[in-house]
Amino acid sequence: MGRLIKFLLYLICLLFIGLVAYAYLGPFFGADFSAPQSEISEPVILDVN
Repeated sequence: MGRLIKFLLYLICLLFIGLVAYAYLGPFFGADFSAPQSEISEPVILDVN
């Protein structure tokens, strides 16, 4: 049981390191993480009495 938990901890650590590496190196391989930017304009009607 202890070996299974140790294996899962190692696996989680490796997956975390892989995710961080992908976040840093992804743009070099064509992954675009930037949010799409577009201007949104909506009129606001204030009900002032």
